[in-house]
Amino acid sequence: MNDPVVKLENVWKIFGDRSSEAMQAVLDDGLTKPEVLEKYKCVVGVQGASFEVARGEIFCIMGLSGSGKSTLVRHVNRLIEPTAGKIEILGQDVSSLSDRDLRRIRAQQIGMVFQHMALLPHRSVRDNVAYPLEIRKMPKSKRWAVSDHVLGLVDLTGYEDRLPRELSGGMQQRVGIARALASDPEILLMDEPFSALDPLIRLQLQDQFKALVAQLRKTTLFITHDLDEAIRIGHRIAIMKDGVIVQIGTPEDIVMNPADEYVRDFVQGISKLKLVKAHSIIESMDSYPGSLDGAPRADESADLDALIDLAVGTDLPVVITQDGADIGIVSKPRLLRGLQGGKDERRNQ
Repeated sequence: MNDPVVKLENVWKIFGDRSSEAMQAVLDDGLTKPEVLEKYKCVVGVQGASFEVARGEIFCIMGLSGSGKSTLVRHVNRLIEPTAGKIEILGQDVSSLSDRDLRRIRAQQIGMVFQHMALLPHRSVRDNVAYPLEIRKMPKSKRWAVSDHVLGLVDLTGYEDRLPRELSGGMQQRVGIARALASDPEILLMDEPFSALDPLIRLQLQDQFKALVAQLRKTTLFITHDLDEAIRIGHRIAIMKDGVIVQIGTPEDIVMNPADEYVRDFVQGISKLKLVKAHSIIESMDSYPGSLDGAPRADESADLDALIDLAVGTDLPVVITQDGADIGIVSKPRLLRGLQGGKDERRNQ
């Protein structure tokens, strides 16, 4: 990955009075999380996390409650200090920053959105959004202009003078996103921002957020416990368990090739129709013994839904193309395997 915006290398977080001793014991003796708790009364929150996030990428970190996902993301802006490891933001080692530089990075380069927005109840929507700029001593006319602009980006034009209590939950969440965008940060940290919303509103905000991030080219770390949400908006997903990153990959990679039973259990209920593409289930042209004359054709980026539409009208496989050239086929048995996703084929042999 060229010039990552966010880079973590072997980050550990151990909570407790004896965290340094516990960390050394992990390195020297390979102590496990339960052993650290028993011997040192310390809790291992994150274990050896490493990843890079490219400019403009939405990188989702997901896992069940207690998996370490929120702990991990709070290292990026140093709300939590790592026990070991290195965090770089825009090429800068975060741990080496002075308090002044850290405040500047937080104010100008990183925007954070939480599940509960903590909007100031006595301030208007406009003033809530402009509040970070007010702290930076920006003139009122300029910060109001910025506030009105970002409120337009999240479809809240006309609500500038309303108080938070006059808005719905989804609208309040959009105010929070606008507030994070007001400083024009390079990085957005989103900690389960939509999890408290009704399902329909949540889907609408997911779509709106993904389009907005693509438009503004914001690098985003998005925390969620919902795999459907991660698949819907993420370019890549990191799945965590007990502080460990179990697997990192595209939504299609994770669904088709789960790293272990834990990931497989996560993905087993996910619909593959719009997710899995032809290139993931392609077979050799030689695997079909007969003639392919009259066989339907589809690009390698076609999803299962489109391939099924083509397959139902013929006994022939679907020929897959790349830049107009035939590169393989997808047979009906292979389509069924695609619908099963990461199911181990050996179980049925």
